[in-house]
Amino acid sequence: MSALSGNGDAERARRSVRIPADVERDDRLLGNLTARQLAIFAVAAVVLWITYTATRHVIPIAAFAAFAFPTGALAALLALGRSDGLSGDRLATAAWRHLRSPRRLVPAPDGVPAVPKFVEIDPGPSPAPLRLPVAGVRADGLVDLGDEGLAVICRASSVTFSLRTPTEQEALVAGFARFLNSLTEPVQLLVHAEPVDLAPMIGNLLKKAPGLPHPGLEAGAREHAAFLAELGAGRTLLRRDVLVVLRQPSGEHGPERLRRRAEEATSALAAAGVVLSVLDEHGALDCLVRALDPTHAPLGSALAAPSAVITTGEHR
Repeated sequence: MSALSGNGDAERARRSVRIPADVERDDRLLGNLTARQLAIFAVAAVVLWITYTATRHVIPIAAFAAFAFPTGALAALLALGRSDGLSGDRLATAAWRHLRSPRRLVPAPDGVPAVPKFVEIDPGPSPAPLRLPVAGVRADGLVDLGDEGLAVICRASSVTFSLRTPTEQEALVAGFARFLNSLTEPVQLLVHAEPVDLAPMIGNLLKKAPGLPHPGLEAGAREHAAFLAELGAGRTLLRRDVLVVLRQPSGEHGPERLRRRAEEATSALAAAGVVLSVLDEHGALDCLVRALDPTHAPLGSALAAPSAVITTGEHR
């Protein structure tokens, strides 16, 4: 029996395929250098060669070396440098765009009007229109991305993987693998943490404690409220939110196709023990607001819809 088990383990090990964790890693063309890195070194080498050919009869070799050394060092920094998962050339490009981008942005879909001619004081550089990736949230919960199409935000439950048996773990991994293999459109899996405020929960416990049917239950509720207060005072509490975002390009049947994909994802992830719930209009709006400001309080159901017209009850 042990021999058969050993042969089965060896067969599974032989059939297993190692997949790199970084599936978006660039291909290496020469040594450990990518095409982008080789292009940077090639451009630097061509520039140095042209400069040397044009100036070798004019300036001494020491002066050219003083120019070539920092140029080569800059090329090496751009090609080989890396910070926060970004290469040096991408960081330099992002820094250049940041320096050239306007500092003041205002919501002006029709463009920023010009300064009136009667204004004699120089107001400085004019602000630029604020371009947000989200155009709005529809009544059915779909996020309007403008020219980029539509998106639907789904909240996913977590699975305690480490407490499952090996057989259950294999079943969960197989279910999640079937979901990944069924994808034909872009899907974003987002896991982020945000601070938790225990004050409403503590206040609710203290408010309902006197109405409990037994003095022991009341004492237990008050002790639990004190424990939560001590827990919140001693450390920063975070809660983890898992979101699945499905996107669909603009088209005549885009909303129907997106809702059908959400239903398919819900049934596919159910095999992996994950409960997927599609956010409605207020849930999607609250998710977008908390993504911009994690400390923002949750939006209540009494909040007006994003497309609603706000009016006052009286006129003066």
